[in-house]
Amino acid sequence: MKYKLLALDMDGTLLNDNHQISPETEKWIHRAAEAGVHVCFSTGRGYDEAAPFGKQLGLNTPMITVNGSEVWKSPTELYRRELLDKALIANMHAIAVEYGVWFWAYSVEGSYNEKNWDPALLDLNQWMKFGYHTEDDAIRHDIIVRLQDLGGLEITNSSPYNLEINPAGVNKATGIRIVCDLLGLEMSETVAIGDSLNDLAAIQAAGLGVAMGNAQLAVKENADVVTASNNDDGIAWIIRDYILTEE
Repeated sequence: MKYKLLALDMDGTLLNDNHQISPETEKWIHRAAEAGVHVCFSTGRGYDEAAPFGKQLGLNTPMITVNGSEVWKSPTELYRRELLDKALIANMHAIAVEYGVWFWAYSVEGSYNEKNWDPALLDLNQWMKFGYHTEDDAIRHDIIVRLQDLGGLEITNSSPYNLEINPAGVNKATGIRIVCDLLGLEMSETVAIGDSLNDLAAIQAAGLGVAMGNAQLAVKENADVVTASNNDDGIAWIIRDYILTEE
């Protein structure tokens, strides 16, 4: 087979709008795995939010979580973790408070938002990702400018209305490269599927970059293929027509 690794975003890609894996998509993922394809989650979600779906699918393959800040050699063995500087987290939190926007943050110890935030957490926790949500385009633009001025940050999104921030140089593409090294594969042997800007680096770097039918325009413009939406089994179509082409 030309493609031996299938890297799947979760929200808006693997999961439909009810946050479920459809029976058709699950069937084709099983077929790919049975044919020897390594099926790997590549998600902005934290480990605890992603692992149950891997268990549902019976996957024992590597996993990329928190937009590449964590790479798991298997669902139970962490291989690499990249952390954000605590001073950057403090600055990003201050920006959220200044603009009065919803924020969240992922740490090794747990996930937090404005409802359960405690300033003492800044020094106690090991931080991997910070995020903002606002439907005000002007405020979101201002926050991007402020983040760029801070430096040392990888700025993406998982919806048109949010921002997701990881350490500079950490993204799903770097995660997939690490997984390829673990499995002895080349990037040309990978398929990456996603819908948002946090999938863009992976889609551009993969052997076959796929945008979902519901993907943001910039993702579609940079993909090799645009498939059906997350509600219409877009992953199943790619597995059937591009990966398991002999079936």
